[in-house]
Amino acid sequence: MADRKVSEQEFIGDNTMSSMPVPQVNITEGGEVPENGELKKRKVDQTYWSLVKHQYRKNKLAVAALFVVAFLVLMALTADFVANDKPLYCSYKGSSYFPVFKEYAVELGLAKWDSEFLNVDWKSLEFESAIWPPVRFSPTGVDLFNNSASPSTETGHYLGTDAIGRDVLAGLIHGSRVSLSVGFIAAGIAIMIGVILGSFAGYYGGKVDLGVMRFVEIMQLFPSFFLIITIVALYGSSIWYIMLAIGLTSWTGDTKLVRGEILKVRSMDYVQAAVSLGLSNTRIIFRHVLPNAIAPVLISASFQIAGAILVEAGLSFLGFGVAATKVTWGSVLSEARGATSSWWLAVFPGFMIFLTVVAYNLVGEGLRDALDPRLRD
Repeated sequence: MADRKVSEQEFIGDNTMSSMPVPQVNITEGGEVPENGELKKRKVDQTYWSLVKHQYRKNKLAVAALFVVAFLVLMALTADFVANDKPLYCSYKGSSYFPVFKEYAVELGLAKWDSEFLNVDWKSLEFESAIWPPVRFSPTGVDLFNNSASPSTETGHYLGTDAIGRDVLAGLIHGSRVSLSVGFIAAGIAIMIGVILGSFAGYYGGKVDLGVMRFVEIMQLFPSFFLIITIVALYGSSIWYIMLAIGLTSWTGDTKLVRGEILKVRSMDYVQAAVSLGLSNTRIIFRHVLPNAIAPVLISASFQIAGAILVEAGLSFLGFGVAATKVTWGSVLSEARGATSSWWLAVFPGFMIFLTVVAYNLVGEGLRDALDPRLRD
């Protein structure tokens, strides 16, 4: 006898007693399941990073810290358009100019200033029309009539000036570039070194692991801060030397972290399968092992960025940082030592350093909690 398709109602009727009510079954589509008489969609296509994103959003403080970090990055990228002694746009003698964009072209060697704009005070020119930045001062510009001036809206120095008349707010806005670039690049150098050494130490083991870990212990014996001061003192006060010095002295923790993760991952079945297929060790490490062990490094990166910003601020405060003509948060804070009555020189840059370091630490803690499977709902 050929098989006959049985409808749902016939199947229920043949397999239930006539005296009992027929159960009502809600047939749903799209992953929907009934709950308390209502249909509720169930997510069945979630990926690992979508789960991490969902868990991170539950931490409201970490989300707020992420917005603070995004604001600081945006401020660093747009510093020339927010604080500058040149107008964004101006109409002068019947011609239109965009001095901020022209300055970029001049620095890149793509253009030259006209003779009438060389070493000119843009505020003294009479424009037909002009659009100025919100803060009409550059970080290195000097206001001789308002040196050591307290915060005031009348003078336009909203956070005051230092002893030689430089605007503090402009210095903080442009100083964010130095602090964040040092943090990102120095942390990137440290993570790159730590990931490479930790990967080889954890995967190969034996003598390779022994040699790498002994080198890590030797590096940890040196006082990092004084080693950075020595490097800067020998090779000069350059932002690139500071980034390199911080990066070369802060990779030991990443090496240990990556090594531990690799030791756990390398015994997994998919790694053994890759070995049995005859893949090269380098391909196995960087294509199969490391991507599954890199998540904790993201947490370490946020903390390292905060640590690098603190180190740079400390170096600038002591006078070992970038060149004296470069304004950083640490250099502005250092001005407060010789002007104890100018409280704004200590409060505002100190608050910026505090806010940035706390924000990155909170982002790191949020990532740590989001990546912990024990805390997922």
